[in-house]
Amino acid sequence: KRQHIIPKCELARKLKAAGMDGFHGYSLENWVCMAEHESNFNTRAFNGKNANGSSDYGIFQLNSKWWCKNNSQPSANGCNTMCSKFLDDDISDDIACAKRVVKDPNEMSAWVAWVKHCKGKDLSRYLASCNL
Repeated sequence: KRQHIIPKCELARKLKAAGMDGFHGYSLENWVCMAEHESNFNTRAFNGKNANGSSDYGIFQLNSKWWCKNNSQPSANGCNTMCSKFLDDDISDDIACAKRVVKDPNEMSAWVAWVKHCKGKDLSRYLASCNL
């Protein structure tokens, strides 16, 4: 298996253990679907190509303008964390930050890939193979 890729069902189990199933009204399927389409489940995913000069970090592609500090541009740093912390294989801090993001008025729509690929879709079979 490729390094830094968390298999879908393993991610689902980690998120469930962290209380994400139903968090802010979003099912586990929504969180896992978002991670798949944001990062392909890669804990070290990095995107430095945003139009506003910001970058996205980690399995949930958390943004440096709003959620973390990367020392190369001003940041609201809503999760009070260095962006580099979202690039390791420990996703507990990423999960804590995602919980903060979803409390904002945009909720899960903060994630463009979730809006495009997961929102309003039938995700009922998405984790069927996981035996959660």
